[in-house]
Amino acid sequence: MNDEARTNIGTPAPASGTPAPEELREQIERTRDELGKTVEALAAKTDIKARAKDKATAVKEQAAEKAALVSGQIRTKTERATHLVKDKTTDPGPLLDQAGRAATAARAHRTPLLVAAAGAALVVVLLVRRSRGRRR
Repeated sequence: MNDEARTNIGTPAPASGTPAPEELREQIERTRDELGKTVEALAAKTDIKARAKDKATAVKEQAAEKAALVSGQIRTKTERATHLVKDKTTDPGPLLDQAGRAATAARAHRTPLLVAAAGAALVVVLLVRRSRGRRR
């Protein structure tokens, strides 16, 4: 074996289509950039805390947008209802008279209402005691 064969071991022989050194450097730089971006993307995927914060921020923004939309809809419907009520009740006199009569009737029949409420409360107490007695 001669000295020339020994020094060329592992060194590829230049081919006719071999890129120039400057082209190789550019390819290496592009590959490094792509590899760096890939590593950053993988690191971002493994950062669960940051992903959760991003997701929470997105959900908060969506909720705020929906709340604003619903709030606007409610405001619009309230204004419509207000106008409708004002149109229907131009004279509040009859309405106030009816409310007054209802209040007077409730005051006049207060005793029977209290007796009925007390009776209902007694029935509830008895049913509760009965159900607790069966559990023991």
